[in-house]
Amino acid sequence: MAAQTPFRPFETLLDEKSALDLLRQAVSGADDGELFLERRRSEVLAYDDGRVRNASYDASEGFGLRAVRGETAGYAHSTEVSESALKRAVETARLAVGDGGGTLADAPSNTNRKLYGDGDPMADAAFPVKIDTLKEIDAFARGLDSRVVQVSATLAASLQEVVILRPEGHMVTDTRPMSRLNVSVIVEEAGRRESGMSGGGGRHALTGLIDAEHWQTAAREALRIALVNLEAVPAPAGVMDVVLGPGWPGILLHEAIGHGLEGDFNRKKSSAFAGLMGQQIASKGVTVLDDGTIPDRRGSITVDDEGTPGAKNTLIEDGVLTGYMQDRQNARLMGVAPTGNGRRESYAHAPMPRMTNTYMVSGQDDPVAILSDLKDGIYAVGFGGGQVDITNGKFVFSCTEAYRVKNGQVGAPVKGATLIGDGATALKQIQAIGNDMALDPGIGNCGKAGQWVPVGVGQPTLMIGGLTVGGSAA
Repeated sequence: MAAQTPFRPFETLLDEKSALDLLRQAVSGADDGELFLERRRSEVLAYDDGRVRNASYDASEGFGLRAVRGETAGYAHSTEVSESALKRAVETARLAVGDGGGTLADAPSNTNRKLYGDGDPMADAAFPVKIDTLKEIDAFARGLDSRVVQVSATLAASLQEVVILRPEGHMVTDTRPMSRLNVSVIVEEAGRRESGMSGGGGRHALTGLIDAEHWQTAAREALRIALVNLEAVPAPAGVMDVVLGPGWPGILLHEAIGHGLEGDFNRKKSSAFAGLMGQQIASKGVTVLDDGTIPDRRGSITVDDEGTPGAKNTLIEDGVLTGYMQDRQNARLMGVAPTGNGRRESYAHAPMPRMTNTYMVSGQDDPVAILSDLKDGIYAVGFGGGQVDITNGKFVFSCTEAYRVKNGQVGAPVKGATLIGDGATALKQIQAIGNDMALDPGIGNCGKAGQWVPVGVGQPTLMIGGLTVGGSAA
C-alpha cells in the first residue's frame, strides 16, 4: 500500500486564517471550543475456517466544531471539509452560546513528547503477505492438536490523524497508529465444543505482530484456553472469596470503578463515588492510576481530543480517593484542572471524560501466597463481557478462564462463572495485593454514551472477599 501524504487540512482543504475567523465567531461569548479535524484509515483482514471471511478498507475525513457555554455544548460536524461547511457549522454551534457572557478558557499547555511513532501500520506488509500470514496461523493452530475444528485469525490496523485548532490560534496535531492480531480456536471432543482466544496489539507497527514467534505464541495460548475449557466443570454458586489474576482481569476495575471516577458522572452526582473526594474508599494499599503516557500502549494518547497533553493521574492513593478524570468542560465546572482525558470516537462526536490506561499498582504480597490463602473460592484469570450500573457501581462479569480453589489448592477449571458485586464494596473488600502488576496485551475497547475508544487495563493478583459467584453447580 502506497504511503499517503500527511494530513495537512490547512494546506489542502481550508485557509487557516478563514477557519480561525469562523472558529472565533462560533465561540464568541463562549467558555470554550475548538475545531477538530480528522482523517482516519483502517484495514481489517479476517481468515475464518479456512477461507478469507472479510477484507475491508475504510477511509473517512471530516471536522467537528464545538462551542461550550456553561453546561451546554453546541456541536456540528461534517464529512465535507470546506469553508462553506464550516460556516454552516458555526450557525449550529452558536445555538449553545446564546447571549454569551462567557470567558474563554486558557489554551492547553504544549508538549514535545511523542508516545508512539507516526508510521502507517497498514503499509508494513503487502496484502498477499498479510493473507499468507493468516493462512499460516490457521495451519499452525490446526496442527497443534487433532481436536482443533475451527480457527479464526484477524489482523487489524489503522492510522488516525488529527488537527485541533483553538480560537486563540493554538494548534495541535497528533498521528495515532494502531495494530492488532487476534487468534481464536475451537476444539471438540466427545461432542463437546469449547473455544479460546488470544491476541493483542498497540500503537505500533504491524511487523511485530506478524512475526512467526509472536503469532505462534498467540495460537498456542488460544488453544491452551480452549483445552482448559474443554475440561471445565459447572461453576459453583454463592458468596465466596475470589482471586483475580494479573493483567486483563483489570477490566473489572475499569468497568466497576473507573467509569465511576470520570468527571461528568461526579459533577452530576450520578456516580457512586460522588462527593467522596479525600475519603477512604478502598482498602489500605490500593492505588489506582489512569496513565495515558505509557509508550505504544493501546490506551495512550500524546494529546487528548481537546489538545490537552496525555497525563499520568492518580485516582486512588493508599485507598483514598484523590482525583477524577476530567475533560476541559467538566474540569472548569468543577473548579479543577483538565487531566488529559477528553476523548472522542471521531470528528462526529463531542469529547467527554474517558479512561486511557487504568490500572492498580503492585502491592507487597506474593501471588503464590495469595492463592495459598484462598480457602474456598474461585481463581479467575480471564474475563469476557460485563455490565455495570454507574449510579451504584453494581457489576456482573463473565469469566472465560477460572478455577475452583479449596484449601489453597487450584482444582478443576469451571465454566459459566459470573462475578457479581458493586465497585464501592469490592474496593473495601480487597484483602491482598500481589507484587506482579501487569498490563493487558492490548485488546481493550471502552463504550460510553454510544462512543467507543481504545483503552488499556491492568492490575496485580488480587484477593477480594465476599463476591457473589453465579454458577450452575449445586
